[in-house]
Amino acid sequence: MNDTEYDLLVIGAGMAGLTAAASAARAGRSVCVVEIGPDVGGNARFAGYVWTAPTYDVLDEQNPNGDPSLKRRLIDGFDDGVDWIRSVGVDVGEAQRILSFGRGHKFDTNHYVDICKRIVVDAGGVVVLNTTTESLLLDGGKVHGARARTGTEPARDLRATHTLLATGGFQGDKDLIAQHVHPAAAEMELRSNPLSRGDGYRLASEVRAGTRGDMAGFYGHLIPSGVALSDPADFVDMSLYYSEHALLFDTNNERFVDETLGDHLTTMALLARPEARGLLIADARVHRDWMLASYVEGAVAVDKFELAGKRGGRVGRADSLDELEYLPEEWGYDGAAIASAIMRFNAAAERGDALAPGRALDPEPLVEPPYYVIETVPAITFPFHGVSIDDRARVLTVDGTPVPGLLAAGSDTGGLWNRAYAGGLASALVFGRTAAATVIGRSADAVHH
Repeated sequence: MNDTEYDLLVIGAGMAGLTAAASAARAGRSVCVVEIGPDVGGNARFAGYVWTAPTYDVLDEQNPNGDPSLKRRLIDGFDDGVDWIRSVGVDVGEAQRILSFGRGHKFDTNHYVDICKRIVVDAGGVVVLNTTTESLLLDGGKVHGARARTGTEPARDLRATHTLLATGGFQGDKDLIAQHVHPAAAEMELRSNPLSRGDGYRLASEVRAGTRGDMAGFYGHLIPSGVALSDPADFVDMSLYYSEHALLFDTNNERFVDETLGDHLTTMALLARPEARGLLIADARVHRDWMLASYVEGAVAVDKFELAGKRGGRVGRADSLDELEYLPEEWGYDGAAIASAIMRFNAAAERGDALAPGRALDPEPLVEPPYYVIETVPAITFPFHGVSIDDRARVLTVDGTPVPGLLAAGSDTGGLWNRAYAGGLASALVFGRTAAATVIGRSADAVHH
C-alpha cells in the first residue's frame, strides 16, 4: 500500500467488490482492494450460476416488498452484467431456466474472480489480503477512504474519492443475525464464507448510514439436522433442494407452508417454527425424480438421502406410511399423526380438493412407497437486512440523503429482498457494476466494456 489517493477503495474482494474494482480499473480509474481473508473471491467461489427474474413483472410478483428502484436496477443491469463477464474472457453458458421463474447462466465463478483481480493489478491497482478495515475516514461529512491494518503492521490510511463497502453481509456474526433476522437465527449453520461478519455494516453505521430490511428474512437452504457444514462443498451437497416436492412437518406434526414455492422460502418459514426443525418426507417418485436429480441443469447430482445418512443426519426409510409410527421417540415427533396427515393430504390431492397449505407448483400426492424421511433445519447464506443504498449504489443516511463518497453493493446492502429472493450473485454483479459507473461518473447503463 502506498500514499496514493485512489479513485476507488474497495473493502471486500467478493463478487460485488471485484466486479466494481475491475470495471473501474478497465475504465482507467486507480483502484485499491482490501480483503480480510487470505484470498479473493468470498462466497462467489462457492457459486456457479448468475440468475434473476426475467422481467420487472415477474420480479414484482416474486418479491413484492422489495424496493422498486433497486429491483428495476437489477433487471435493467442484468444483461449488461452477463456481457461484462463474457468480455473479461470467462465462458458463459446459454440462458437457462432457474427455479420455477428465473433465467440465468452457468459460468466459472472462480475463473471470474481471479480474472477480475488480474485486471486490477495489471492496470496498476493494488489488492491487499489479510487486511482488516478499522474505520472510515470522515472529513466534513464526506468519506475519504478508510484506515486498514495488515497483520501486525501499523494501521495505514488509504485515501480515496469513493469507498465501496462489499464485505459480504453479517451472517458470520451471531449477535447481528439474532438481532436483525430472527432470535433463533444464531443457531443456524452457516453455508457461507465465515469471514462475512458485518464489517461493512458496522463501518456504515459509524457514519450514520441508514439500514433497511429489518426482519426481512435471509437467503439460505434446508440441510439435514445435526450435520456441520465443514467444507464449502457442503453448501450445495447438503442443501435439500428437493423439499419443493416433499412435505415438511414441524414438531407439532403439522404442515405450515407451501413447500413448492421454493426451498429458500421454506427455509425462512421453518426458522420461525417451534425448535426451528422439521421432518421432510418424500415418496419414491420424489426420490427418483427430484432427490437424485440436479437442482439446476448442469449441476452435479447427489443422492441427498444417502449423503445425509452418511454424515450422521437423522434419516429413515419406511416401506409404508404406517411404519412412520415407529419414528424414534427421541426425535420428538408423533409419527402416527404425521402418517395420518399425509393420508389426508393424499386423499385431498387425488380428489383435486384445495390443499391447506397449498401446493401451487406440485400438487401430486405422495403415494408411491417407500418413504424417505430426513429431519431438516435452516441454514443461512446471507441476511436481507443491510445498508441502505439508492439505485446508483450510493449509501444513504438515516434521512435518505447520500453519504458523500460512500458506496455499497452485494450482501452488505438491504432493501432489495424482503422475504423473497431472486439471485444474490446477480445483485452483486449488477450493483458492483453500478458502483463502478458512479465512480466513473456515468450512468450505469453506459458503462462499456
